[in-house]
Amino acid sequence: MTEDITTFPTHPATRVTVMLSPSDRAGHHSLLREVLKRARQNKLAGATALRGYAGYGTSGVVHRSHVVREDPPSAVVLVDRPERIQSFLDDVGPLLREVLVIVKDVDVVEV
Repeated sequence: MTEDITTFPTHPATRVTVMLSPSDRAGHHSLLREVLKRARQNKLAGATALRGYAGYGTSGVVHRSHVVREDPPSAVVLVDRPERIQSFLDDVGPLLREVLVIVKDVDVVEV
């Protein structure tokens, strides 16, 4: 019998998703790598970089990732307690002024 997930304890957290294009840079470095580096420096509980397959932005033009394309669009998803995420955003915020950042309050299940 499978246990109902709602019976497990939870704690509040914040999830941040940073949507990045291949041209997004932090100085001479990839913004994706800089976001991951800063997340680790801020000791966030978790960060995952995801490669995009297809999508569109404000231009409305659909972009697709191709096998030969070396640097497709991507997203970085970060999760931690709200106060830790806020500290991270205070640190990295100036680098994210030109990209889409989504912030969502979530509950993390403690299994």
